[in-house]
Amino acid sequence: MTHEPIGVILLNMGGPDTLADVEPFLFNLFSDRRIIRLSPFPFLQKFIASKIAKKRAPKSCEAYKLIGGGSPQKRLTTNQGTALAKSLSAHGTFPVKMAMRYWTPRADETLREFAKAGINKLVALSLYPHYSKATGGSSLIDLRRAIAESPHHFDLAEISSWPCEPQYIDCLAEDIKAGLAELPNNEKTVVVYSAHSLPVKFIEEGDPYLEQINETIAAIELKTGIKGRLCFQSRSGPVRWLSPSTPEMLETLAAEGAHDLLMVPISFVSDHVETLYEIDILYRKHAASMGMKLRRIPGLNDRPAFIAALRQLVLNVCRSRNWLSD
Repeated sequence: MTHEPIGVILLNMGGPDTLADVEPFLFNLFSDRRIIRLSPFPFLQKFIASKIAKKRAPKSCEAYKLIGGGSPQKRLTTNQGTALAKSLSAHGTFPVKMAMRYWTPRADETLREFAKAGINKLVALSLYPHYSKATGGSSLIDLRRAIAESPHHFDLAEISSWPCEPQYIDCLAEDIKAGLAELPNNEKTVVVYSAHSLPVKFIEEGDPYLEQINETIAAIELKTGIKGRLCFQSRSGPVRWLSPSTPEMLETLAAEGAHDLLMVPISFVSDHVETLYEIDILYRKHAASMGMKLRRIPGLNDRPAFIAALRQLVLNVCRSRNWLSD
């Protein structure tokens, strides 16, 4: 139990709330040199980013139109935060807010709200289970910057990755077993793990993302006894990406004679354009064109079992800092 409030910040990428937000969101995304260096000269990054954002916005808008006219990530993260705060209430007061890397609310805004409430202790919880400098790493660096620039003193505890958190693994394993149980020929169904792709260069430079993805899959397969296939989605830009891509994997499975696929979005903890558009629409259509039926396990979102995993992560780090007396 803690008598002093401990703020929790959920870190995520963010997404455009409306179609009008798509271009500025893309600009923010491509302005981040930790994801991709658009020029050897830093001062050109934003200029090139604006050109790319303008060019890509119309196509991205078409995708967002098909999933309701914007990203549901802010709404879903809000729901996760509300559920997490309630789940933590037995251990003290834990106000939960979010900080989105490429959209609102940004880290500076969230810190101002915590400062106004007089909160000094913060837990930064990355909603990327697997660490990469391009995702959770970028969010944490931005949060540290905002803390350094804030006139308010914050004591920060970080949860940068959690690839084998037991309740998280249990959630995915149970979803896979439930998904297979609904299929008539489940013994022939191929489990396909689709993770967000990453430039190969990042892995070569020591990024643990791929290793942690494989750790998660190994832990799931220990629970299910079912081997799956790993692929990567959401490539962008002319660099070498992790392979095989999800479309390439679908083509390989079709050539092998597969008919039923159960897709597991392994690196995503809430539904957004990658699951609702890429998997549910684009890849499902691609699979169907080759005679295969693709189903997806549900998003974790704010399901109680997943919120319990987030609660445990927060409690563990608070205990490690002696912020809790129990």
